[in-house]
Amino acid sequence: MTSPATSPATVRFGTRRSALARAQSGRVAADFAAATGHDVELVEITTEGDVSQAALAQIGGTGVFVGALREALLDGRVDVAVHSLKDLPTAPAEGVALAAVPPREDPRDVLVARDGLTLGELPVGARVGTGSPRRVAQIQALGLGLDLVGVRGNVDTRIAKVASGELDAVVLARAGLARLDRVADATEVLDPIQVLPAPGQGALAVESRAGDPLETELREALDDPRSRAAVTCERAVLATLEAGCSAPVGALAEVVEGDDGDELWVRAVALSPDGALDVRRSASGSVTAAEEVGRTLAGEMLADGAADLMHQTTAASVTTTTTTGQQQ
Repeated sequence: MTSPATSPATVRFGTRRSALARAQSGRVAADFAAATGHDVELVEITTEGDVSQAALAQIGGTGVFVGALREALLDGRVDVAVHSLKDLPTAPAEGVALAAVPPREDPRDVLVARDGLTLGELPVGARVGTGSPRRVAQIQALGLGLDLVGVRGNVDTRIAKVASGELDAVVLARAGLARLDRVADATEVLDPIQVLPAPGQGALAVESRAGDPLETELREALDDPRSRAAVTCERAVLATLEAGCSAPVGALAEVVEGDDGDELWVRAVALSPDGALDVRRSASGSVTAAEEVGRTLAGEMLADGAADLMHQTTAASVTTTTTTGQQQ
């Protein structure tokens, strides 16, 4: 594909159709317009993950929210694609560049529960909804006796299941609530010591066609080096473990101020599906070596048996409920 010599007069930002996707894509587009003076528009694209009502693991997990947006990018229907970064496959896509990682929202998970309850206050047998094997495994590992129920759907749909009494609580990404101005709905922010977030959670991925002049413009206008370093490290953990975005793997990297400047700190966990066994590791290193830090940490986890845990055939005790929508 031949890239245009100059950026288009109006830059078309591809987005999924959900309220959350449109909110986060709209913010990215507005920030880009403010920084560059370009006119922008949102173009809604339907992805496989939006259409299928099957559980994510059944339709492939990794990339089900990404492929249609990338196709629209490569065939010229849009100039930019905006994704939740945790949805991206770790393998590079031919012809596509990760042009920018904007400043990351708080990556932690939250609980939205009836009666303002916290996770520890929920009674034994309480029904807690989540479509994430990572969340299921880590919450089961806490030994609270909760009934983890598989659920998909947009933020409103899932919170409504709590309000109606169908569920006692749901677990969501705090970032999704923040982007919808609904953080007040959370009854508890889960400590990463108990529940590590998904690699890349809370971050957005802004993609362009590789070699397009927009790639440089997007990076200069939107990219946050600290956020990029953190998610690069986390995704290196995921890639080295050869785990998809639906695998029971959590990772969180942070750039902190050290004695000699910025340092990268990362924690990661790989679990058996039922949470009974896990391998946990942490590491630190140079911000400029983010990928190497993540790969080294994951290599140590593999040596400790992480792959065996994730590949166990023991099924997590999750009843599948199917409703489509943004996964956060």
